[in-house]
Amino acid sequence: MRCRRLCALIGLLAWSAGCSNPFGRQYEYEEQVFPAVDGSAEIIVNTSVAALMALRGISIGAVDARPDRDATREIIAKSGCPVTYVGRPWSRNGRHFVQIRLAAAQIATLSTCPLLSWSTYALEPFEGGLRYHQRVGAPSGSTPGGVAGSTSAGVEWSGQELVAFRIHVPSRVRYHNVKRLKDGTDGKMDRGNIGSWEQTLADRRAGKPLDIEVRMDAESILRRTLWLFAGSIVAAALTMVMIVWFVKRRGRARRPV
Repeated sequence: MRCRRLCALIGLLAWSAGCSNPFGRQYEYEEQVFPAVDGSAEIIVNTSVAALMALRGISIGAVDARPDRDATREIIAKSGCPVTYVGRPWSRNGRHFVQIRLAAAQIATLSTCPLLSWSTYALEPFEGGLRYHQRVGAPSGSTPGGVAGSTSAGVEWSGQELVAFRIHVPSRVRYHNVKRLKDGTDGKMDRGNIGSWEQTLADRRAGKPLDIEVRMDAESILRRTLWLFAGSIVAAALTMVMIVWFVKRRGRARRPV
């Protein structure tokens, strides 16, 4: 649990930095999955109010109004989703955005949540490690009043806005099929363990399928690091004991009879 919370916090800080960076990638809809090697997961969804309606069919208020955090949490929770937190809304390009965080003891159960039900999730043993597999299907939303070139209901989309599905891998990555757009980074993972699979908003609304796969070690990076750190402490302590023992022994050997 602590590991998952730490990863979620790191992801949130990275996301916040990206929002404040004018050169950072900006998404109209983004799902970040933080799987743990025990099969549990935490999820962060960052979305415009309009995209939430258009892609997931979930209305949390008028698209041209700032969403209410408490009302948003109640709506998501009543739908059957394990929501843990709703962040403070923000605005970008005249559209209102909100962050929704969820958690599940078993990642496969995420598909029962209407917010995430367009995907199937699996984290299973594979060749001595683990295999994460997510298939993203068609959206189940409705037009929130705005189409390309239109400003009705406060929505103005070109269709080239980005939608992203990001996976924060908890252990060493053995294989992935990362797919990113526009920046020539297909086949690369950010900071070694963050994969981004992207589509344009037009493709996502059209239901273009997306297949996500990552193969990883069965032991988390944090666990391995802690074991290495503990081993280093033990080795240092043993070395100190040996030095003290050696000094005392030499002192006794030199003592006059």
